[in-house]
Amino acid sequence: MIAKPPSAAPVVYISTYPPRRCGIATYTAHLAAAVSATGTLGPGLVVALEADGHRHAYPQTVIEVLPSHDLPAYLRVADRINRLGAALVSLQHEYGIFGGEAGEYVLSLLRRLHMPVVATLHTVLARPDPPYRRVMEEIAAQAVELVVISRAARDILQQVYGVNPRRITVIPHGAPQPDPQRRRAVRRQLGLQGKIVLCTFGLLSRGKGIEYVLEALPEVVASFPQVVYLVVGQTHPVVRSKEGESYRHELMAMVERLHLEGHVQFVDRYLSESELIDYLLATDIYITPYPGDQQVSSGTLAYAVGMGKVVVSTPYPYARELLGDGTGVLVPYRDSRAIARALGALAASPEIRRELARRAALRGAGMGWHQVGKAYARLFTRVIADAGTSSVAAARPVSPA
Repeated sequence: MIAKPPSAAPVVYISTYPPRRCGIATYTAHLAAAVSATGTLGPGLVVALEADGHRHAYPQTVIEVLPSHDLPAYLRVADRINRLGAALVSLQHEYGIFGGEAGEYVLSLLRRLHMPVVATLHTVLARPDPPYRRVMEEIAAQAVELVVISRAARDILQQVYGVNPRRITVIPHGAPQPDPQRRRAVRRQLGLQGKIVLCTFGLLSRGKGIEYVLEALPEVVASFPQVVYLVVGQTHPVVRSKEGESYRHELMAMVERLHLEGHVQFVDRYLSESELIDYLLATDIYITPYPGDQQVSSGTLAYAVGMGKVVVSTPYPYARELLGDGTGVLVPYRDSRAIARALGALAASPEIRRELARRAALRGAGMGWHQVGKAYARLFTRVIADAGTSSVAAARPVSPA
């Protein structure tokens, strides 16, 4: 049971937020709702980061909209949070959503706040360039506690950035817990009866490694013509603004060149949460073929494991952590032949798929959003209580503005 903190003042989340289409936005909406559902803290309010030239219609819980590249706005928002008397700020940090070099504008906001900050770090770079190291080191100094989604990220914070492990908490990425009894009806609704369904979902961009799966498929479908691969999600808005749909068009050209037209489906739109859950329910084998090794978290992988899916993945740190003990299948980076062998073996054996699904369900049992909300609520409650017995200035070092 979580004890109530001594203050009913609000918790303020600083993040992107729905309806903005962003994985951090979705995460924050689930987190705020899960913490609120514990009933142990004051109301959850949001400062929503906006990209230049955009303005979404936000719900009433959003008290401020922060243009990410407007430095004076960061100071105004900090003053507003101070006047509000917030008990705690939950900063959701990801590279690319804050303005300035390496996202440095957020530092001006943190230096100005009068209450404790808990920073959730969605990306922790193991080999940071100097500007990224500087920003991460100051966020770590300004925050009272740091939350990471994986043990790999915790280890990097200790070894690369010198953070005291007592200030780091590992809380799993949350995942939905849908009703598996709906699977048959969903597959019928999506026209996937009788198929072995492979799936990758998320905002599309280069660096996802989809091309390596496509190169593997001809060998797989030659033996298992019932295989279909779903590439679910629209192109990332930032990518689309810079290079249009060039990556998707390259993938579609590969499908044609490899004669995979009947085996690959692109679902080119941003899915609602319920639609995404349906596609995952319909999936037999989830694939994360990322070609790089710095991924210390992945919301898509968390969702797949949390929903008990069989997973084939490259061995980036978060995948090793979730799957490396036999919970899933790990294949080398950029190795289409290895992907083909793994998919072929799984397609040939429903028994192996059932066993891996069972293991994934066991691993994902602690990843429901209600459990994540309880873990955050316990952390927030402790930080608020500690702040009540010592000054925030003593709790966290504050650099000059």
